[in-house]
Amino acid sequence: MHVLCLDLEGVLVPEIWIGVAERTGLAELRITTRDEPDYDKLMRQRLAILDREGLGLPDLQQVIDALGPLPGAREFLDWARERVQVLILSDTFYEFAQPLMRQLGWPTLFCHRLLIGAGGRIENYRLRQPDQKREAVRALHGLRFRVIAAGDSYNDTAMLGEADAGILFSPPENVIREFPQFPVTRNYSELRDAIEAARGRLPA
Repeated sequence: MHVLCLDLEGVLVPEIWIGVAERTGLAELRITTRDEPDYDKLMRQRLAILDREGLGLPDLQQVIDALGPLPGAREFLDWARERVQVLILSDTFYEFAQPLMRQLGWPTLFCHRLLIGAGGRIENYRLRQPDQKREAVRALHGLRFRVIAAGDSYNDTAMLGEADAGILFSPPENVIREFPQFPVTRNYSELRDAIEAARGRLPA
């Protein structure tokens, strides 16, 4: 049995923090895992900016509600779920992702949690587990699944490397240069073709 593990942001939905940056005018929030591979450092920077600006979870949820999936994402996901088991592995947070999951038809999502204080202030974050994307693929291998994985950023490369077949989807040039071992797809049509090719190579 094959399982398809997908990143969320940049693959099925827009980059949430870029959306927040555009709507708040805080250019500092445009930095994502495409630019900064150290996730803890990135999150500490984000939380410090939100605290400085007095922005809490309700402010961010208003922005996220309006983002919606990427064009064609729901159709791609429906296509994939007819052929393989699909699991979304993301470094976002359940508190952010709920409205987007509704628009995608409630696919299974493994991600992290935010710690929310008084007035909706985001005090901290809690990882589901360190290096959770790679560990999820390892766990699926322990259950004797064959894993195909697709993502776009630095924080996806460990997952892609652990999978039986890893695919980059619309990645930035720096990620392409640093990880030439992964095939690059630029749209959902190419991603479907790469998934089907991987399914053909891998034992059932």
